[in-house]
Amino acid sequence: MVTKQYTGSPDDADLRRADSLAREIFSDLANKWALLIVEALGDRTLRFGELRDLVEGVSHKMLTQNLRMLEHNGLIHREVHPVVPPRVEYTLTEPGRALRVTIDGMCDWTHRHLGHIEAARRRSDG
Repeated sequence: MVTKQYTGSPDDADLRRADSLAREIFSDLANKWALLIVEALGDRTLRFGELRDLVEGVSHKMLTQNLRMLEHNGLIHREVHPVVPPRVEYTLTEPGRALRVTIDGMCDWTHRHLGHIEAARRRSDG
């Protein structure tokens, strides 16, 4: 691994780090499952099976991968209860709830502009 020395100001370094982190997070969230999982959780605490039932079409593998990614990024809290069989519950953290507000805004935008988008697609498809 090669480490480069940064010779700019500390403020520039902070901005570069923030930009890099933003790109990483956007890359993680830029899939249909992550956004749907955040939306499905909402203000609730849900178990794995409940989430799988709510997120139509998600496979066990994809749900697991996305839950791990969301937990890694601090957007969900995973709680394992020491019972047999194990009970695992997922809840949005404060940053996850804030992301949900953004997702809701995107959904509202889609509903407001759906007619325009569909018309443009029909024109484009010829």
